[in-house]
Amino acid sequence: MKYLSDIIEGLAFTELQGSADMEISAIVFDSRKVIPGSLFVAVKGTVVDGHDYILQAINDGAVAVICEELPARVTGEVDFLMVADSSVALGIVSANFYDNPSAKLKLIGVTGTNGKTTIATLLYKLFSDLGYKCGLLSTVENQINGEVIPATHTTPDPVELNKLLSEMVEKGCDYCFMEVSSHAIAQHRIVGLSFTGGIFSNLTHDHLDYHKTFAEYLKAKKTFFDELPSNAFALTNIDDKNGNVMLQNTKAHKKTYGLKSMADYKARILENQFEGLFLQIDSDEVWFKMVGTFNAYNLLAVYAAAMLLEQDKTAILTSLSKLTGAKGRFDYIVSPNKIIGIVDYAHSPDAVQNILSTIHDIRKGNEKVITVIGCGGDRDKTKRPIMAKTACEWSDRVILTSDNPRSEDPAQIIRDMEEGIDPAFKRFTLSIVDRREAIKTACMLAKPGDIVLVAGKGHEKYQEVKGVRSHFDDMEELTDIFKDIV
Repeated sequence: MKYLSDIIEGLAFTELQGSADMEISAIVFDSRKVIPGSLFVAVKGTVVDGHDYILQAINDGAVAVICEELPARVTGEVDFLMVADSSVALGIVSANFYDNPSAKLKLIGVTGTNGKTTIATLLYKLFSDLGYKCGLLSTVENQINGEVIPATHTTPDPVELNKLLSEMVEKGCDYCFMEVSSHAIAQHRIVGLSFTGGIFSNLTHDHLDYHKTFAEYLKAKKTFFDELPSNAFALTNIDDKNGNVMLQNTKAHKKTYGLKSMADYKARILENQFEGLFLQIDSDEVWFKMVGTFNAYNLLAVYAAAMLLEQDKTAILTSLSKLTGAKGRFDYIVSPNKIIGIVDYAHSPDAVQNILSTIHDIRKGNEKVITVIGCGGDRDKTKRPIMAKTACEWSDRVILTSDNPRSEDPAQIIRDMEEGIDPAFKRFTLSIVDRREAIKTACMLAKPGDIVLVAGKGHEKYQEVKGVRSHFDDMEELTDIFKDIV
């Protein structure tokens, strides 16, 4: 239990009705989760406005309310705090309620379009291997000292986020590595957190269904760096055309990494094979288990961040050389007759090009590349034709299929994708709505030595069709099909 007066410390409010001396049992922004003694924060969401549920929250036991507008009528002994933006207030009161846990460990945020999960996961694995107790907040899963906690969002809501950070502090964590999504930044989910450092991977076409324009998407990412404190570091990929933009207004210590440009931390690819990467990082040559130019960037970002966190260089490189990346990122298996199957989470045009260009770079001869790809429903529609076009340009055969259609008609999603296909590629393209059949067809078309890429879902263990989630695992599907191929 905490008093309301303590929870609202640092909160800018325009009006207070009440004494702010009552005890608060929980912070809640979903009226369905109210328990007696709750502080209810009325947040204006993209679909639902919490202000419409203030009276319901009070009836269910809320004793205090933070809102932007007072309700027309109020019953009971309830404190009201008026604020300019309830979503900002939610971050501040959530941090205060859990005693500002982010200030009690070293919190590193990773943002960008691609690479967030891999960089955060590798940092978690690296620092755990170096002997530290660590936490991880990622798209794939959350972890506290090896204990797995399922993830529902790339970045949790402020209440859940601070609760998880508080648990990390209680369990003695020294570090937490977290993905910071553009949605989380725009929705103020990270307000109230104290970051030790921020890492920028890259920025390409994605999430325009939410941000509407690329400029707004860029602005969201940049805001994270603008708000870093002066005692933190801001580490950016200088090879990305927006890398320097992230550093323009930050107060943090500015550092860069890159493969092509002059940078504080530099790497060069010496060998790139299915078995791994041979890199020169600064003056050291090291073999890594990960594959592709995009992973060279990810590994370099992790190395640079670890150096900025004052770890021993030899220990960093030794540990990194043993590690593998996040689940569903360039996972591959080989069938008995030597067909290579690759599963990857690539679900943006740039990510699709990255994975296919990597395959192109390391293929040895005349192997055919057969790509199975779909696009998610209820998400950015503008990238659908671009992803199909990219897949066709970098593959010998392409099968368009369902990803997670969600509430949309999967056949219409495929038709949206087909609009991006040049007539010259159409005879090399199939459209199969059923994802299982699409994967099976790709494997049947493949000959020994060929490469089947199944893109878009990666680590996900489900497929959502018409709002219903059913078990579906791309790697399981590939594995089962490969068993029957002789």
